[in-house]
Amino acid sequence: MTDITPSDTQAQAIAAIRDWFQNRTDEQQVFLLFGYAGTGKSTVLRFALDDLGLSPHSEDVPGVVTATFTGKAALVLRRKGTPARTIHSLIYSVIEATEDEIEEAQKRIAQAEIDARSLIDFDRTAAEAAIEAMRQTLREMKKPRFALNPDSPAASAKLIVLDEVSMVGDEMARDLMSFERPILVLGDPGQLPPIKGEGAFTQAAPDIMLTEIHRQAAESAFIRLATLAREGRPIGFGQYDDHAWKMRMAEVTPGQCLRGGQVICGRNATRFQLNNALRRAAGFGGSVLPTGSNEKVICLKNQKDLGLINGMFLTLTDIVDEGSVYFSAVATDEEGTPIGPPAKDGKPGRLMLYKGHFEDHIALDPHRHDRDWRGKKKLAEATFGWAITCHKAQGSQWENVVVWDDGLGRTEQDRRRWLYTAITRAERGLAILGDPHHADHPLDCRYRSDEPMHLLRQTQRSLAATGMVGRAQPPARPPIPSSSHAADQPPDRSDDECD
Repeated sequence: MTDITPSDTQAQAIAAIRDWFQNRTDEQQVFLLFGYAGTGKSTVLRFALDDLGLSPHSEDVPGVVTATFTGKAALVLRRKGTPARTIHSLIYSVIEATEDEIEEAQKRIAQAEIDARSLIDFDRTAAEAAIEAMRQTLREMKKPRFALNPDSPAASAKLIVLDEVSMVGDEMARDLMSFERPILVLGDPGQLPPIKGEGAFTQAAPDIMLTEIHRQAAESAFIRLATLAREGRPIGFGQYDDHAWKMRMAEVTPGQCLRGGQVICGRNATRFQLNNALRRAAGFGGSVLPTGSNEKVICLKNQKDLGLINGMFLTLTDIVDEGSVYFSAVATDEEGTPIGPPAKDGKPGRLMLYKGHFEDHIALDPHRHDRDWRGKKKLAEATFGWAITCHKAQGSQWENVVVWDDGLGRTEQDRRRWLYTAITRAERGLAILGDPHHADHPLDCRYRSDEPMHLLRQTQRSLAATGMVGRAQPPARPPIPSSSHAADQPPDRSDDECD
């Protein structure tokens, strides 16, 4: 299969998986294989499946179904030769309210508002509360809902393999287990949990926990830095090898960020600011919508019929503002394959994209998406991808990464997970940009509850100091580790998604 020889601890993990699958799945449905970055979880999986003689699942021959939380993580696995899909597409069917149902709900709200006008005192207050509840229900009706698909391949597979599971919550975990098939879970407890709550699988004690870093991985500055972040140990400013640095935010220009690789931050507010600044630095700052093929644009919604995957980058050309809520463009995916609904000649035609996510960079409107729900239902959804949040970067990796540390994290543990996850997105080059006025935060000192807002204010000052929000003349700066791109070229169009 490969010239790699498993280590002793990996061999023990392979034997444990074999014993579980052959002898104990009736009494233990889920097997948890955990490990930190560089410990070889994927290697163990490959050897274990080969040892068990399991092949990818098909209708004729039951086998292994592999699923991930994000579409991008599934895409990465497919590119490496492993058939994979998202957990959502594996076990759920999408249910959407009809336009008639939406219209009927709106009529009920309108009538309730008329009836409430004749009420007074407590009766009026109670009626208004009921109307607000009806509005909230209407907002939920405009969103797609998911129901378990009893005909899912998960129902007949011999084994379900779940990768990148730190974002899987309790409800999804219960739904997966309801198919009563053996589930092998690969996880990294150091990574970020779901935005709400904790990861269902990563809360439990693993059956196997890989902690031994491979010799090749141990030599990597990225793994050393990731380990420091995970353990809450200091990461000082300076150069760690030819490809890894920690630098002060105010010492880096937008142009250097462009050359440094994919920018990852913590907060959506920071993402908006960084995208605007990086677009200006790249020469695209005069337009609300993308301007052409050199813009970094990332898909936000899966559309299987078109080949769109949440988290993939798109190249857009021949962009036309169609008015209303959408624009059209000739679109290709990361491999240059045309994407769009079939045209008259049967080839992919122009892609229709929702404007709202791009317009949010200029004026954030919290009611925009609720207001535009009907118009955007059949539109592709995308946004600028020069900078992305770490939550949305999970499951993806890039050759070069710039981590813009804006202080996200409610607790010290959150901060460790955030920084660890961001660092482990890098494959070749890494620059961590920290707060120059609080160099030791958050891993070198006791955590304070007011630190996130303090750091957000410092981040905004750093953005201004570097010219990223309109102020010029940053201070003298040392070189930032850069990719192989020349100064006047856009960065790698790799992979990611935004929230």
